[in-house]
Amino acid sequence: MGAASRVTHRTGTRGADVTDPRTAPARIRSDIAHNARVWNYWLGGRDNYPVDRVVGDRVTGMYPSIGEVARADRAFLGRVVHHLAGDVGIGQFLDIGTGLPTADNTHEVAQHTAPDARVVYVDNDPTVLAHARALLTSSPEGATEYLDADARDPERILRAAARTLDLRRPVAVMMLGILNFVLDTDEARSVVDGLMGALPSGSHLVLTHPTLELGGEGNEAAMSFWNKNATPPITARSRSEFASFLDGLDLLDPGIVSCAHWRPDGGPRPAPVAQFGAVGRKP
Repeated sequence: MGAASRVTHRTGTRGADVTDPRTAPARIRSDIAHNARVWNYWLGGRDNYPVDRVVGDRVTGMYPSIGEVARADRAFLGRVVHHLAGDVGIGQFLDIGTGLPTADNTHEVAQHTAPDARVVYVDNDPTVLAHARALLTSSPEGATEYLDADARDPERILRAAARTLDLRRPVAVMMLGILNFVLDTDEARSVVDGLMGALPSGSHLVLTHPTLELGGEGNEAAMSFWNKNATPPITARSRSEFASFLDGLDLLDPGIVSCAHWRPDGGPRPAPVAQFGAVGRKP
């Protein structure tokens, strides 16, 4: 994962693009599977290549519940954003590790609840950049922006995000399935600290992360296969390692759980997936 300098911006329906996302395809490699495209495949999307489908199918064969993990992670995003935008009154979202656009993106959920919500997406995958225009729609009252940046550069992210977000007011930082690509745990904690340390009281941190706990033991071989055949490399973490990212924050109920069990919608209780989910509030 490398940082780049391009920024794309649109505010409401009146803004202008600073960089054309269509410049991205020259950086896209179709000869090796990439996480954003494989994840898109598991979610039933079409923005993927044959190599992504081959690797995705191999991983599914080794760890059949991976598709359920992907869907549970996406549903968790919707429930959290709806809660934060509606019940908590958070009007600003910084979504890092955006992934490819799909249904119910962060800005769509947030602005459905609070039309004036402002959302900044961050990713450095050229495939995501190429589809960034789909993320730049907005209600007239709100705003969206896309930053082509590395998650491991919080200072640059915050500096650029400040063009759209008021960092003196609470911000919800969304990091769903992204810290697992920062292989060194100390570095991952530093990323979180750099982001949350710069934001005011009332800001929230939203995390999901794969684990070999919660029934995920079968994922170990699949992750090993992934790291040999796809990019970027990934790591699982234990509950205690995951909890360390939330140090100093007040956990919202129900705390650290399978993301499928974070305030699920009514109906039968869903089966757990091997993906931690949690939301913390900065006191």
